Amino acid sequence: MIRLDNIEVSFGDFTAIPNLDLHVLPGEFFTLLGPSGCGKTTALRTLAGFIQPSKGTVRVDGKDVTQLPSDKRQVGMVFQNYALFPSMSVWENIAFGLRVRKEKPADSDRLVRDIARRVELSDEQLSKNVAELSGGQQQRVAVARALVLRPKILLLDEPLSNLDAKLRHQLRQQLKDLQSEFGITTVYVTHDQDEALAMSDRVAVFNKGVVEQVGTPQEIYDHSATEFVCNFIGDSSALTPEFVAELNRLSGAGLSPDANSYLRVEKASLSPAPEGGAAVGLPGTVVSRTYHGLHSRYVVRSHGADIRLLVREEGGAHHEPGTEATVYLQPAHVLQYHPDTGAALRQRDPAAVLP
Repeated sequence: MIRLDNIEVSFGDFTAIPNLDLHVLPGEFFTLLGPSGCGKTTALRTLAGFIQPSKGTVRVDGKDVTQLPSDKRQVGMVFQNYALFPSMSVWENIAFGLRVRKEKPADSDRLVRDIARRVELSDEQLSKNVAELSGGQQQRVAVARALVLRPKILLLDEPLSNLDAKLRHQLRQQLKDLQSEFGITTVYVTHDQDEALAMSDRVAVFNKGVVEQVGTPQEIYDHSATEFVCNFIGDSSALTPEFVAELNRLSGAGLSPDANSYLRVEKASLSPAPEGGAAVGLPGTVVSRTYHGLHSRYVVRSHGADIRLLVREEGGAHHEPGTEATVYLQPAHVLQYHPDTGAALRQRDPAAVLP
């Protein structure tokens, strides 16, 4: 559906994106994820036609659109600040593109009311000024304005970042439901890892203009291809060489003590798994415990490593700071990276054993 081939974007002497290759499938919810200034919005605006690449090709449905202006690419765009017209009503905002396209008034009214209903905007709200709406309602107006033109592609540039945490959580599911209902190919930009994992079919993780990994949310999280992805996605504990060596001694796992090693917080436990057998226990001392309602968050120091882990609050005994505790984990869950290149090492692969 969408192909970015060998895209380079430069601003004077600064190269924001050196060489970008991406393929987005029809009907896919595809997310560009990364920290501020990593190039994800630049990539989105290049796809939209707002930025002309210095090299490379942009294709939509097999057609080269690199030189086409944005209004000829059949893309709908929702901006971070929504870019609504404050002097216009909700109806007028949604209908703006239809008027530019010179649709008949009766057709425009029908299309506006149909899309408003589908994004849960009432007839009463259509007559209001956009300033009278909440942030969540304004977001739906911006989405409706993009979708009313029936674009092939919907582009969303951090549309939830200006909302409070509770509303963000609520609206991201509504956005995902809308995308599924319309079946429209969607490219979404965010710096929020949780948002990307919850909403996406696939994710591209950006770092300094370069895509470090493309994959499903589970692939990105469980099998991070680089040390940057591992540290950017989710929460992990850094393991010491001493911890890894002791884990090897107890399990025969064959991990490299010289690699940069990490363990996701939910992969460690203070009790062996019910099925038993797979987990290895390493002794340690509880450094801290913080209560979070459904779970408590512990830090346990073992062989020089501070292991962060989550324990569900189910009325059981608590481990107080200063007491001894055993950290259980499976060696297969340890993520290891080459200390020089940051590339992932594969367990029991000869290449994973560093000299």
